[in-house]
Amino acid sequence: MTVKKLDGGILQGIAKIIGDMFTRSALSKLLVEAHIENKSQESTKWRMLDDCFITKQNQDNCANNILNFVQIAFSPTHNLDNPHYERNRLEINQYLGFCGFAIRPDGKIISVEKSVTISDAKKRAIHLKNKLRERNTHHDIFTYCGSEIESENYFHVVFEATKGVFDKIRSRTGLKSDGAELVAEALSFEQSKPVPYLALNSLSTKSEQSEQKGFMNLLIGIYGMFRNPAGHEVKIKWDIKEEDALDILSLISLVNRRIDNATEAKKAMGQ
Repeated sequence: MTVKKLDGGILQGIAKIIGDMFTRSALSKLLVEAHIENKSQESTKWRMLDDCFITKQNQDNCANNILNFVQIAFSPTHNLDNPHYERNRLEINQYLGFCGFAIRPDGKIISVEKSVTISDAKKRAIHLKNKLRERNTHHDIFTYCGSEIESENYFHVVFEATKGVFDKIRSRTGLKSDGAELVAEALSFEQSKPVPYLALNSLSTKSEQSEQKGFMNLLIGIYGMFRNPAGHEVKIKWDIKEEDALDILSLISLVNRRIDNATEAKKAMGQ
């Protein structure tokens, strides 16, 4: 498929984003890989790229090689050390949207519905936010993970949302610990300490007590599965897809609502 020439504003926007992502020497290698000759005399990286893009698409009378360069630049193998990859992808997709394309999280270019207005481009950029709103996601997730949601950074949305749960427990109880230790301190009840800091119910029946214990196990599982791996693995090694992120965040929303509705039992008892 032959892609029509991109207008100057789109070329310039692409050049600025990719120019900020790489060193000049890395950009030169990418241009070689994409078979785009570099005869620019510009010292600024993005201006150099813009020159190369304009020359190449005028030679070809199409934008195919420009899009090929973008796809090469957004290849995950070229971005292992780029902590802003998802933000960069979001930014460039706003420009690509005006010519009917987008970069997927795996770096591949796909066809999408063409953006007509700035509003169209920004709506596509907040796709994850809209999906979360459709699920009536708990407001704390938007509070704790605002920038990560805006950039569709699934890895860090889950990470920050999980951290937010334990931060909320600390805020309600005044405790300072984390993870399983915090859960035990905040919610456990036993003969020597029958009143927990937070109680989901009256704890007067075996069923209610089982619910409290089950919730404790759920919190410990969430911490172990989503907080610890995210804290110790780099993003490229801990792959999270959109559908998985949405399901995890729905679970964390449920947890947040249960904590919101929990009684501060120890305080109510004057302890």
